[in-house]
Amino acid sequence: MNYQAHLDYDWYPRALPANVIIGDGSWLHSAYALLHFYSRCPNGLQIGRHTGIYVETFFNIGPDGEVKIGNYCTLAGPIISTNQRVTIGDYVLISREVIIADRYDAQPIGDTLPLEPNRNGSRRDIVVGNDAWIGTRALLLCGAKIGSGAIVGAGAVVDFEVPDYAIVAGSPARIVGWSKPNETRPGPLMAGVGS
Repeated sequence: MNYQAHLDYDWYPRALPANVIIGDGSWLHSAYALLHFYSRCPNGLQIGRHTGIYVETFFNIGPDGEVKIGNYCTLAGPIISTNQRVTIGDYVLISREVIIADRYDAQPIGDTLPLEPNRNGSRRDIVVGNDAWIGTRALLLCGAKIGSGAIVGAGAVVDFEVPDYAIVAGSPARIVGWSKPNETRPGPLMAGVGS
């Protein structure tokens, strides 16, 4: 792997991979967050401007994996595990112990581990829209698309499309309210896809 700059303040001796892009004013607590980062994509990890990536955040990224994080975000300790694509919008707060994963095993993705392709050959990216808030220990799985202004409650399990400004909670998650008064709602409170 092609390595470039070392973070001046970092205790971990490893430099950042060349395909990690950190925007102006952003903070990555340590290159240790990339211990299991194997992306071969040109922009394997792209962090926007004025975004904080704090302690206990880890990127478990496979050879085909890409993660894009927007501007003015706070990631306070999630684990992102993908060999596909995770996109996080602007002004997003992701709490501690959140798991964002398109894989169902806990092993690190590495060059020597076989990667299971999608059964139907299609990508099922995970998307978090602008101004979203993801609560502690929430789990976002394949197909999760969190709308702008949406709130995912602590411990919720999401694998479906959450409308803009919806509040979801539970395992499996379901819509329990709306974060914006008088928001146009797609019908009564409803359970997630497949329930």
